[in-house]
Amino acid sequence: MAGRVLFKDVKPYFAPASLRDLRGPRSGVIALPHDVRWAPGDGCIDLDAPGGTQVAYQALLSEAAVEVQCALLERDRLVRFWPLLRLPARVRSLWETRFPELAQRRDG
Repeated sequence: MAGRVLFKDVKPYFAPASLRDLRGPRSGVIALPHDVRWAPGDGCIDLDAPGGTQVAYQALLSEAAVEVQCALLERDRLVRFWPLLRLPARVRSLWETRFPELAQRRDG
């Protein structure tokens, strides 16, 4: 399979300039756009339900544009849940390179 290019290796991922730009809700229900999470229904996820934050944040970090990330991710919640998120390696690397406090949170 040498020379094969996989979509996950060329797909663009996004992150804001600062974690302070993340001004999403601290709790409650958020509606993910269809292009962020392809799922039946209205895309609503309860951040307070078991696994809700992980599902929503994994989709937002992996699929959303910066504007959507800033509107729906919340800084403190992201930092708290960072070690629990299952993310593509390139997404994790982008965010941890830009925001070393996330890498420290995962390692600590």
